Amino acid sequence: MNKNNKSFYLYFVIIIGLLLFTVWIGTLKIQGNNYTRGEFESQLKNENVAIAKISPNKETPTGSVKITLKTGEERVLNVTDVIEIENLIRDYGLDPVVESVPEENWFLNSVFPILLVTTICVFFFVMFNSQNSSGNSGGKMMNFGKSRARLSLGDNKVTLGDVAGLKEEKEELEEIVEFLKEPGKFTRVGARIPKGVLLEGAPGTGKTLLAKAIAGEANVPFFSISGSDFVEMFVGVGASRVRDMFAEAKRHAPCIVFIDEIDAVARRRGTGMGGGHDEREQTLNQLLVEMDGFGTNEGIIVLAATNRVDILDPAILRPGRFDRKISVASPDIGGRQDILKVHARNKPLGDDVDLEQIAQTTAGFTGADLENLLNEAAINAAMDRRIYVIQEDIKKAFIKVGIGSEKKSRIISDKEKRITAYHEAGHAILFHVLPDVGPVYTVSIIPTGIGAAGYTMPLPEKDEMFLTKGKMKEDIMVSLGGRIAEEIIFDDITTGASSDIKKATKAARRMVTRYGMSENIGVINYDNDDDEVFIGRDLAHAKSHSEIVAGEIDKEVKRIIDECYREAKEIIMKHESVLHKCAELLLEKERINRTEFEALFE
Repeated sequence: MNKNNKSFYLYFVIIIGLLLFTVWIGTLKIQGNNYTRGEFESQLKNENVAIAKISPNKETPTGSVKITLKTGEERVLNVTDVIEIENLIRDYGLDPVVESVPEENWFLNSVFPILLVTTICVFFFVMFNSQNSSGNSGGKMMNFGKSRARLSLGDNKVTLGDVAGLKEEKEELEEIVEFLKEPGKFTRVGARIPKGVLLEGAPGTGKTLLAKAIAGEANVPFFSISGSDFVEMFVGVGASRVRDMFAEAKRHAPCIVFIDEIDAVARRRGTGMGGGHDEREQTLNQLLVEMDGFGTNEGIIVLAATNRVDILDPAILRPGRFDRKISVASPDIGGRQDILKVHARNKPLGDDVDLEQIAQTTAGFTGADLENLLNEAAINAAMDRRIYVIQEDIKKAFIKVGIGSEKKSRIISDKEKRITAYHEAGHAILFHVLPDVGPVYTVSIIPTGIGAAGYTMPLPEKDEMFLTKGKMKEDIMVSLGGRIAEEIIFDDITTGASSDIKKATKAARRMVTRYGMSENIGVINYDNDDDEVFIGRDLAHAKSHSEIVAGEIDKEVKRIIDECYREAKEIIMKHESVLHKCAELLLEKERINRTEFEALFE
């Protein structure tokens, strides 16, 4: 709780206390208790009254009579004529006690209302001033232009030792840490530290974690903010927030400013329908000026992260603003093993857990994917009431993360099960036979959460930096394997292969238009960049080729698909006996592993 909130609650409690005090004072008046005049006279007549005390009000002759009976019971009677009641009591031979008329409470009637009003005015005045002076936005009534960057002063516990699988990236960033710790070592030789470092890579590769680690290592003030925090519905607010953030950073220099998802504010100018968004462009212009303009921001290093570096404005990518661009890629097998070790620190593992084997089977996984894999495995262990994680938990988590949760309760007819079994067997045979796509890890005919009736999961044995033409053709053949198996066995086809056909067609079209892998079309890029509409460069994007070339592309895509279909069908026909054995085994067990499947070929 910050200081402003504490002051607010203090004043609030004071005002509530004063109001309760006023209410309590008002309730001190003597109230009646349904005691009637007749009952009062009856008590006097029967000589049951021991003491009578008359309390006249300020508004005479009204008042009240407090009667103490001989039994000790007390009664109160409100009267309209105090003198009449006094004479009545004397007539019955009882001497009443008459109190003096109460004096006017000058504090309650005069001072207290003024004090209450003054207190309320002071309360709102103090709160108004605290709102205006709680930032550096020029005392504005509303703090729209105040920076929303969060400042960390040495309380960041993440260090580069907590970052695994990014060896080269850490080495580049260690120079930043070294400059912040010993700037004189660099300035003596005329070196200028990079003003900005852009971390770009796929989601989940560890860009934000690297930024946190740099802040923890350097032990300097660390400002963190998201790109979307700059943009508001009010024009000029984003630019004001940028100015305020850098002004605050100058007061804490040397420091680090981290902007996460910078593509939200630094997109290419002049894009979108209607020429762009004025507020976003004003914010970007101010950011460009602050990073490298007439003003000097010595000791301020800007870190930024994005997974869409292709849509950033060229002005912000030039040297002097973001001098370095560090690509944070998915980890290789060694990096994945190191990441698994980091995330397994607080998880008790069984003796059958092999992190090296898990690293081999998770090719393409990012750091976030691996953390999620072990977390799901730990959840499985907890659900089974075990206090440690075993290999089977990780296998189940691998299927859940890669394919989706299995829906074993879903009722499927025997005919559909049989079709699914042959469909998945067709995929599995091609995975096993073709050299660049296998081997098979798991084959299942249990429906999954993604709507599939079954799945065949391969086991990549090595990391690949790029695709070859042969590998892409084999991927297409594998995608068509299920459809081919249905056609061979049932002499009919189903809609179950629709996603496979879509995947194969997309791969074939990229081979022709993007990668120049077609002899008939040539080594020319005809890709239309379908994402440009969403980038906003041009809604009516013109094709980079004629209709005649588009027809040739379609013919070439069809030729590749037909050729792969024919080759895949020959392979499955050659191993038709394995196709039947695999389908029967799947119908019996619903899921088989690599060992069971490969035994079918023996």
